[in-house]
Amino acid sequence: MKKIGILTSGGDCGGLNGVVKGAAQTANNLGITPYVIPNGYAGLYNLVDFDKLTAITPERADQIDANLAGSEAGHSRVKVKKIDDPKKYDRIKEGMKKFGIDGLVISGGDDSGSVMVDLYEQGIKCVHAPKTMDLDLQTYSVGGDSTVNKIATYVEELKTTAVTHNRIMVLEVFGRYAGHTAFRGGVAADADAVLIPEIPTDFDVVYKHAKERYFARILRSDVKAGQYMIVVAEGLKTADGSEIYDESAGVDSFGHKKLAGAAKYVCQELSKRFKADMEIKELMKKAGMFVEKMNEAPEVRSVVPGHLVRCGHSSAYDVCFGKEAGAAAVMLLKEGTVGVTIVGIDGDKVRYMESKKAIEQRHVDLNQVAVYEQMGVCFGRPVAAYKPVFEKAEGKITRHL
Repeated sequence: MKKIGILTSGGDCGGLNGVVKGAAQTANNLGITPYVIPNGYAGLYNLVDFDKLTAITPERADQIDANLAGSEAGHSRVKVKKIDDPKKYDRIKEGMKKFGIDGLVISGGDDSGSVMVDLYEQGIKCVHAPKTMDLDLQTYSVGGDSTVNKIATYVEELKTTAVTHNRIMVLEVFGRYAGHTAFRGGVAADADAVLIPEIPTDFDVVYKHAKERYFARILRSDVKAGQYMIVVAEGLKTADGSEIYDESAGVDSFGHKKLAGAAKYVCQELSKRFKADMEIKELMKKAGMFVEKMNEAPEVRSVVPGHLVRCGHSSAYDVCFGKEAGAAAVMLLKEGTVGVTIVGIDGDKVRYMESKKAIEQRHVDLNQVAVYEQMGVCFGRPVAAYKPVFEKAEGKITRHL
């Protein structure tokens, strides 16, 4: 293993520059020359046409700011298997041979991880550093902590405008069909309701919770001010299991529907119920808010931060995990262990698992949800009983979000 390529793919997020820098610095220390493969799998496919590659020398690595989100190596969403070229794998191998690259460090999520598995099965040596802010891999994935912190910050900040106008605010976040970021970001910021794909949403339950808590806050306030905050994952499902998405948006390169409109849908469902509820007029009068034909029901507004939860700066946790994952990937390549995903470095143990298993989607544990339901958070269903099993912990405990 004399030369390696470092490739990042899929969606950008916090901690990725940590992966690139950690891999590069470790490779240099081990006498291996690290190169950037630009623009993800698109760059890997077109490698044979490149005139030169950038080596991440110690001096070049020093220029990478690991605290910045995004990736110095660039990204693309390309499913190699779907490229209409019968010689695509030979083309990739020729590109690697042209530059003497013996193996790849690939950082990506479940989609990018599936491509990594595909490349490995075609005889290309690679190791996967897990990356997805969705947190839906079997391992912790770089980017998750940064995104959860940003979501929590946005919810907290939106409370200022919500309470000023006595609004109900709905924040929609990424996550596809796993609700980890909505769940963790929402409960961290004291959101009143968190709606995730794992629990089909009963809007009658949400409405009852919102109505009671919203007006209780306003009526006990000495200045008649209150708000109600909802965090919803983009993969929201209604009580009958229907998905909310933009049919006109089509699908992405991996065949996934482009999800959109969850927050808007929540606003419509709640607004409809407020307008139909005969008690609302009297509650609005008690709150001193009622004006006929102008202010007859609470206002429900949606906010979609979109890529703001991906960008900017990384959390310290993601920088550390990213650097360790990049370093571990290089160590495993050097030892000849490939086709695996990094779990983490635990003291003198470099932990990994088979990538095929690592990229299997992990959903929010509904027992964990029940803990927060006991605290009063609404998850769009009748409150489930939490039945704890008490267990004494033995030894070191490693747990991801």
